Amino acid sequence: MADRLLGASGFDRGKVDEETLARETMAKASPIAHGHDVERHMARHTATRALWVGPVLALITGLFRGWGGAIAALLGVAIVAANFMLSGALMSRAARISLALYHAAALFGFFLRLGFIMATMFALAWAFKIDRTALGISVVVSYLALLTWEAVVVSRGGEKELEWT
Repeated sequence: MADRLLGASGFDRGKVDEETLARETMAKASPIAHGHDVERHMARHTATRALWVGPVLALITGLFRGWGGAIAALLGVAIVAANFMLSGALMSRAARISLALYHAAALFGFFLRLGFIMATMFALAWAFKIDRTALGISVVVSYLALLTWEAVVVSRGGEKELEWT
C-alpha cells in the first residue's frame, strides 16, 4: 500500500500531480496559451482608432495652421500609431519569454518608445520643412486621445475578444 501511495521511488506522486495540474491550469488561463497576443491586439485596435482621430485632428489643426499644419498633424498621428504598434509587438514578445522581461519591457520600453517618437520628430523636422508646432501638438494630443479611448473601451468591456478566461 505504501508503494502505491509513495510510488516506486518513494516520492509523493500526489504532490507532483498537483504541481503538474497547477502548471496546466495556469497555461490554460494564460492568453498566450491560446495564441492570443493581447498587447498586440490592443495596439492594433488603437492604431485603427487613429484612422478616426487623424482626420479630425488634421481638420482642427488645418483650420489654425493651414495645409502645412494639417499634414504635420497627420504625420504626428501616424507616428503615435506606429508607437502603439511597436509597443504591442514588444510587450507581446516579452510576455512569451518571461514575466520579468515583460515588466522590463513595460518600464524601459516606454522610455525607448518615447525616444523613438522624439527621434522621428527630429528626423522629420530636419529632413523636411514641416510645421513643428503642429507636429508636436498633434503627437501629444493624439497619444493622449488614443490612450484614453482605448482605456475607456476596455474598462467598459468593449474588447470581448480579449477575454481569455
